[in-house]
Amino acid sequence: MDLERTVLALIENDARLSTKTLATMLGVDEAEIKALIEKMEKAKVILGYNTVINWERMGDDGVTAMIDVKVAPEREVGFNSVAEKIYRFPEVKCVYLMSGTYDLSVVVTGESMKDIAWFVSHKLSTLNNVQSTVTHFILKRYKQDGFIFEEPEEDKRLVVSP
Repeated sequence: MDLERTVLALIENDARLSTKTLATMLGVDEAEIKALIEKMEKAKVILGYNTVINWERMGDDGVTAMIDVKVAPEREVGFNSVAEKIYRFPEVKCVYLMSGTYDLSVVVTGESMKDIAWFVSHKLSTLNNVQSTVTHFILKRYKQDGFIFEEPEEDKRLVVSP
């Protein structure tokens, strides 16, 4: 595996790793790691650094929904134009082009189900080329980006034998 891919795999798993730690782990000079990361940031290989947070533990009652969107593609640009209009809304966290029944999968957040409903009815469904939507509300997150939110509880039932 080349150095770039190795560094990417390591920081994808833990973005808090310092360039000094990476250099030590990989047996290369720290300046080389710094230059490599800067190069990948400028080339938009590295787009940002995120933290996965369990907001429920902080008392946040926000709502997340996944919306399936059926779109009429535009001549010459296909789905790109409508996808760009959608991802520019601040409520939108992710937009994916999908295979199957629906064309786009959109992840949105809001403070309540009414916020999501308002977004769908007033912003999303009114866009040209949007033909239909199906909204799925996320009820509970078990795992995101490789992180498990709650460890399974130990079974505390008594063993009954015949």
